[in-house]
Amino acid sequence: MALFRSVACFLFLLCSSFIGTANGMHGRVGMEDEEEESRRVADGARSGGGAWPGYLYTRAVGRCTPQFWSSGSEPWPNIIPQEAAVSKVFGSRSIDRYGPRLTVLEATMRTDDNGGGSAFAKLVKQGSAALLNAYARRGFPFDSWEVKALLLEALVSEEAAAVQAERFEQANESCI
Repeated sequence: MALFRSVACFLFLLCSSFIGTANGMHGRVGMEDEEEESRRVADGARSGGGAWPGYLYTRAVGRCTPQFWSSGSEPWPNIIPQEAAVSKVFGSRSIDRYGPRLTVLEATMRTDDNGGGSAFAKLVKQGSAALLNAYARRGFPFDSWEVKALLLEALVSEEAAAVQAERFEQANESCI
Protein backbone atom coordinates (compact mmCIF):
# COMPACT_ATOMS: atom_id res chain seq x y z
CA MET A 1 0.00 0.00 0.00
CA ALA A 2 2.85 2.38 0.84
CA LEU A 3 4.53 1.57 -2.47
CA PHE A 4 1.29 2.31 -4.31
CA ARG A 5 0.97 5.69 -2.55
CA SER A 6 4.59 6.55 -3.38
CA VAL A 7 4.12 5.70 -7.04
CA ALA A 8 0.84 7.60 -7.20
CA CYS A 9 2.43 10.64 -5.57
CA PHE A 10 5.37 10.51 -7.98
CA LEU A 11 3.05 10.28 -10.99
CA PHE A 12 0.94 13.15 -9.73
CA LEU A 13 3.98 15.37 -9.29
CA LEU A 14 5.38 14.34 -12.65
CA CYS A 15 2.11 15.05 -14.46
CA SER A 16 1.52 18.35 -12.70
CA SER A 17 4.99 19.56 -13.66
CA PHE A 18 4.23 18.88 -17.32
CA ILE A 19 0.89 20.61 -17.14
CA GLY A 20 2.41 23.58 -15.37
CA THR A 21 0.30 23.54 -12.27
CA ALA A 22 2.94 22.58 -9.73
CA ASN A 23 2.72 24.77 -6.63
CA GLY A 24 -0.06 26.86 -8.12
CA MET A 25 2.16 28.46 -10.74
CA HIS A 26 -0.37 28.21 -13.58
CA GLY A 27 0.92 29.25 -16.95
CA ARG A 28 4.54 29.75 -15.94
CA VAL A 29 5.96 26.48 -17.16
CA GLY A 30 6.59 26.27 -20.88
CA MET A 31 6.20 29.99 -21.60
CA GLU A 32 8.12 31.38 -24.51
CA ASP A 33 11.19 33.52 -23.82
CA GLU A 34 9.54 36.77 -24.98
CA GLU A 35 6.53 36.26 -22.74
CA GLU A 36 8.82 35.35 -19.85
CA GLU A 37 10.88 38.51 -20.31
CA SER A 38 7.83 40.77 -20.63
CA ARG A 39 6.25 39.24 -17.54
CA ARG A 40 9.50 39.63 -15.57
CA VAL A 41 9.71 43.31 -16.52
CA ALA A 42 6.01 43.85 -15.80
CA ASP A 43 6.30 42.18 -12.40
CA GLY A 44 9.24 44.36 -11.46
CA ALA A 45 11.94 41.71 -11.29
CA ARG A 46 15.30 43.44 -11.48
CA SER A 47 17.60 40.52 -12.01
CA GLY A 48 17.80 38.33 -15.04
CA GLY A 49 17.70 35.21 -12.85
CA GLY A 50 13.94 34.82 -13.17
CA ALA A 51 13.13 35.69 -9.56
CA TRP A 52 9.50 36.38 -8.79
CA PRO A 53 9.26 39.04 -6.10
CA GLY A 54 6.27 38.70 -3.85
CA TYR A 55 6.26 34.90 -3.93
CA LEU A 56 8.27 34.49 -0.75
CA TYR A 57 5.51 32.73 1.17
CA THR A 58 2.58 30.77 -0.18
CA ARG A 59 -0.20 29.67 2.13
CA ALA A 60 -1.17 26.05 1.61
CA VAL A 61 -4.56 25.77 -0.03
CA GLY A 62 -4.55 22.13 -1.14
CA ARG A 63 -7.66 19.97 -1.34
CA CYS A 64 -7.49 18.94 2.30
CA THR A 65 -6.53 22.08 4.20
CA PRO A 66 -8.87 24.07 6.46
CA GLN A 67 -8.65 26.97 3.98
CA PHE A 68 -9.96 24.70 1.21
CA TRP A 69 -12.88 23.42 3.28
CA SER A 70 -13.85 26.92 4.41
CA SER A 71 -13.74 28.25 0.83
CA GLY A 72 -16.79 26.27 -0.31
CA SER A 73 -14.92 24.91 -3.36
CA GLU A 74 -16.34 21.45 -2.77
CA PRO A 75 -19.52 20.27 -1.06
CA TRP A 76 -19.02 19.01 2.49
CA PRO A 77 -19.75 15.40 3.38
CA ASN A 78 -23.43 15.04 4.27
CA ILE A 79 -22.59 13.59 7.65
CA ILE A 80 -21.14 16.95 8.85
CA PRO A 81 -23.24 20.02 7.98
CA GLN A 82 -21.29 23.30 7.93
CA GLU A 83 -23.51 24.73 10.66
CA ALA A 84 -23.00 21.74 12.99
CA ALA A 85 -21.58 22.70 16.37
CA VAL A 86 -18.09 21.47 17.21
CA SER A 87 -19.47 20.17 20.51
CA LYS A 88 -22.04 18.04 18.66
CA VAL A 89 -19.50 16.67 16.18
CA PHE A 90 -16.58 16.00 18.54
CA GLY A 91 -18.48 15.39 21.75
CA SER A 92 -19.49 17.22 24.90
CA ARG A 93 -15.93 17.30 26.31
CA SER A 94 -15.12 19.96 23.71
CA ILE A 95 -17.73 22.39 25.15
CA ASP A 96 -15.39 23.45 27.96
CA ARG A 97 -12.73 24.58 25.48
CA TYR A 98 -14.76 25.81 22.48
CA GLY A 99 -18.22 26.59 23.84
CA PRO A 100 -21.56 25.33 22.54
CA ARG A 101 -21.88 27.68 19.54
CA LEU A 102 -18.65 27.32 17.53
CA THR A 103 -19.53 25.64 14.22
CA VAL A 104 -17.28 23.38 12.19
CA LEU A 105 -17.23 25.97 9.38
CA GLU A 106 -16.14 28.68 11.83
CA ALA A 107 -13.47 26.33 13.16
CA THR A 108 -11.97 25.87 9.69
CA MET A 109 -12.05 29.64 9.12
CA ARG A 110 -10.14 30.53 12.33
CA THR A 111 -7.12 32.78 11.98
CA ASP A 112 -6.06 32.96 15.64
CA ASP A 113 -3.94 29.81 15.27
CA ASN A 114 -1.03 31.58 13.54
CA GLY A 115 2.05 32.81 15.34
CA GLY A 116 1.63 32.96 19.09
CA GLY A 117 -2.02 31.91 18.98
CA SER A 118 -3.49 29.21 21.14
CA ALA A 119 -2.62 25.60 20.43
CA PHE A 120 -6.28 24.80 21.07
CA ALA A 121 -7.33 27.11 18.22
CA LYS A 122 -4.99 25.28 15.85
CA LEU A 123 -6.21 21.93 17.17
CA VAL A 124 -9.87 22.63 16.40
CA LYS A 125 -9.04 24.14 13.01
CA GLN A 126 -6.82 21.28 11.84
CA GLY A 127 -8.95 18.66 13.60
CA SER A 128 -12.11 19.85 11.83
CA ALA A 129 -10.37 19.68 8.46
CA ALA A 130 -8.98 16.24 9.34
CA LEU A 131 -12.46 15.00 10.20
CA LEU A 132 -13.84 16.29 6.90
CA ASN A 133 -10.95 14.60 5.08
CA ALA A 134 -11.56 11.35 6.94
CA TYR A 135 -15.10 11.30 5.60
CA ALA A 136 -14.38 12.67 2.11
CA ARG A 137 -10.90 11.46 1.11
CA ARG A 138 -10.18 7.83 0.47
CA GLY A 139 -6.82 6.85 1.93
CA PHE A 140 -6.66 9.67 4.48
CA PRO A 141 -4.35 8.46 7.29
CA PHE A 142 -6.95 8.89 10.06
CA ASP A 143 -10.43 7.38 10.37
CA SER A 144 -13.23 9.64 11.55
CA TRP A 145 -13.42 7.99 14.97
CA GLU A 146 -9.64 8.41 15.36
CA VAL A 147 -9.81 12.13 14.61
CA LYS A 148 -12.56 12.61 17.19
CA ALA A 149 -10.77 10.57 19.85
CA LEU A 150 -7.38 12.20 19.23
CA LEU A 151 -8.85 15.71 19.39
CA LEU A 152 -10.59 14.97 22.68
CA GLU A 153 -7.45 13.38 24.14
CA ALA A 154 -5.39 16.43 23.15
CA LEU A 155 -7.62 18.78 25.15
CA VAL A 156 -5.80 17.84 28.37
CA SER A 157 -2.97 20.36 27.94
CA GLU A 158 -1.65 23.04 25.64
CA GLU A 159 1.40 20.89 24.86
CA ALA A 160 -0.74 17.88 23.88
CA ALA A 161 -2.95 20.15 21.77
CA ALA A 162 0.07 21.61 19.95
CA VAL A 163 1.50 18.17 19.16
CA GLN A 164 -1.79 16.76 17.91
CA ALA A 165 -2.60 19.90 15.91
CA GLU A 166 0.76 19.53 14.15
CA ARG A 167 -0.02 15.89 13.31
CA PHE A 168 -3.40 16.83 11.88
CA GLU A 169 -1.81 19.68 9.91
CA GLN A 170 0.79 17.36 8.38
CA ALA A 171 -1.88 14.86 7.38
CA ASN A 172 -4.08 17.60 5.91
CA GLU A 173 -1.29 19.18 3.89
CA SER A 174 0.11 15.90 2.56
CA CYS A 175 -3.28 14.57 1.49
CA ILE A 176 -3.93 14.43 -2.26
